[in-house]
Amino acid sequence: MPAIQNVKGMRDHLPADMMLRQYIVNTLTRISEAHGFEPLQTPVIEYAETLEGKLGDDEKLIYRFEDHGGRRLALRYDQTVPLARVTAQYASQLALPWRRYAYGPSYRGERPARGRYREFYQFDLDIVGSASPLADAEIVAILCEALAALGFPDFVTLLNHRQIIGGIARVSGLSEAAAGGVYRAIDKFDKIGAQGVRAELLKSGVDEAAADRILELVQIEGAPAEVLAALEQRLAGDERALAAIANLRAVIAGLTAMGVPADQYRVAPRLARGLSYYTGVVFEAITPHWPEGSLLGGGRYDDLIGLFAGRNIPTVGLAFGIDRLHDVMLELNLGPRPRTTAVAFVTLFGPEQVADSLALAAELRAAGINTLIALEPGNLGKQFKEADRRGVRLALVLGPDEIARGEVVVKDLQRGEQHALPRAAVASLLAEALTEGA
Repeated sequence: MPAIQNVKGMRDHLPADMMLRQYIVNTLTRISEAHGFEPLQTPVIEYAETLEGKLGDDEKLIYRFEDHGGRRLALRYDQTVPLARVTAQYASQLALPWRRYAYGPSYRGERPARGRYREFYQFDLDIVGSASPLADAEIVAILCEALAALGFPDFVTLLNHRQIIGGIARVSGLSEAAAGGVYRAIDKFDKIGAQGVRAELLKSGVDEAAADRILELVQIEGAPAEVLAALEQRLAGDERALAAIANLRAVIAGLTAMGVPADQYRVAPRLARGLSYYTGVVFEAITPHWPEGSLLGGGRYDDLIGLFAGRNIPTVGLAFGIDRLHDVMLELNLGPRPRTTAVAFVTLFGPEQVADSLALAAELRAAGINTLIALEPGNLGKQFKEADRRGVRLALVLGPDEIARGEVVVKDLQRGEQHALPRAAVASLLAEALTEGA
């Protein structure tokens, strides 16, 4: 008999994991909606031609197949290309600028590694139809707000602009055609270091003087204003790079105005972001507690939707990788660790009390208290142990004596305390106490 197992690179998420994942998604949803973003859901299956030609070197990772009708289909690689299709397909129904969020699985046929899977879940945020640097600033501000809300310590968001990298390539004497090799090499900087990037540049045909010039420029560090001033001086004469620097200054001004702490972001000229469809500002969040790579990232892609719509529609967005956030939060012991969704456990004293206990459980749920109920009457000690094993805080007893007195015994399994409360008011009293954090 073959081993019972899931497909390599795809994971099952048991209840304890799912509760942390739901906490992450609920936090991101709350913050997104606070900024006026609206939900969108698209199918995981697209026509293969919809996805092809938009992903550069990563296109080889697309899962493709034919259905019974011979149609060439594919599993979505991310949620950005489907967004572009939706924007073009429903143009008459969508008022721009449009703020959208989406959550769901995507698929890439790459080698599984720590924090990297073949099936992965993303929570995407995009502002469609605005070229304003305030749109970029809002997306980056949400990124910082979300990571802070999830409890991430010492994170920093790296900011750059694709035309700054392009300007670095141009002032180093490279053609537009050669700039793609520069993007790919610089994108590996944090993995292979400066000398590794230099070797990659030389391998792609860049001469030694140009490679050294590129490395000098991409390693400029300091406060955002200092880095941008240094780049402005070294890229003088390249109008596109200077416009990019001005654009990044406007983004940073927006972050400052929105109260984003200055230690949560910095300008990093070496940041490239791998996807070929980025056209402007790019960003990613990192933490020293996760050396395997970035926590999440995104950027501006003003041309992608035009491949479907026939006209360019400026867009900026980011993707939270839920799997990676979950794994890092587990490692850093961040977020809540509930073992159950229930707060209360209603015991069953005996067959004669089943109806009363069912009614009590219904009242607790109506009061907003998540409630489990025992499925078999019997030994109360065993029922208390079951409630404790499941991580439920409160166990409620409604036996014949309690019914006669018009009471319910409430046992706090975490504090080792118990109290008798009036049966008629127990649901409202517990709801009030739980709301106040008692």
